[in-house]
Amino acid sequence: MFGSIRAQWHPKRPGPPDTTKGNPVTSPAIDRRVSLATVPNFRDLGGLRAEGGTVRAGKIFRSTALSALAGDDVDAFRALDVMTVFDLRTAGERIAKPDALPAGVRSVDLDVLADSSGDVAAGIASILTNPGAAAAALGNGAAEALMKDSCRNIVGLPSALAAYRAFFLDLIDDGRTGGALFHCTTGKDRTGWAAAVFLRAVGVSEDDVRADYLQTNADLLPALAPMIDAVRAAGVDPELLMPVFGVRDEYLDAAVEEARTRFGSLEGYVTDGLGLTAAHIDALRDRFVVAD
Repeated sequence: MFGSIRAQWHPKRPGPPDTTKGNPVTSPAIDRRVSLATVPNFRDLGGLRAEGGTVRAGKIFRSTALSALAGDDVDAFRALDVMTVFDLRTAGERIAKPDALPAGVRSVDLDVLADSSGDVAAGIASILTNPGAAAAALGNGAAEALMKDSCRNIVGLPSALAAYRAFFLDLIDDGRTGGALFHCTTGKDRTGWAAAVFLRAVGVSEDDVRADYLQTNADLLPALAPMIDAVRAAGVDPELLMPVFGVRDEYLDAAVEEARTRFGSLEGYVTDGLGLTAAHIDALRDRFVVAD
């Protein structure tokens, strides 16, 4: 029914890729980045190999928030024909830095973490200028544990399940026109999970999904250089922040394991957690995969 998504996700391990699980051939190396100075970590999900075809280029994108979109980048954004933007941020994040969308672009607010009891971003921001507090809160593996917990919330919170269900149903809505883009604040955690589930649902291999997830480290971290410099100037060791600023294999594995714990498998997460049917997945593939 769900093709490659039926297989259990395997945590990252050393050695050559496992080719015995029925996944499609790994995609050739292609540059899917969209280079906008005001919107880092922006890329097309198109061009990746999927079961029986290739994800359509120019139809679905992921990025950081669009609050700084300006100048020539506005025209470049318009040229992509993105007509729907899915904003996965909290209400507080949206109010503080609203997206600067061109006229006519539809915005869909999907607060993944509405049911979360804590704001990770706010907590981190409060210690960026306090070396002692930063070391106590983030040192000795605490930062990694914090990020894993956040990734589990992205999977299991009722607000997260509702948000991602709405995201997928809107993607296949016959009334939606043009391209789609989804983002959170830095485009790595909430956005990374949305991308991972989308790509697996349309039949992209685990290796390619993981590669897209980890690409954030190359595309986002350079844009955070001014913040890292400011942290260093305040006497805080920037290495304490690196587990928070980037993504890691174990973060994706923590999210997938949460899906397996709660719903039995990634397929169970899609069917029982998000309430998507085989017909929904077929519609997703019809719309976003070009057949060979």
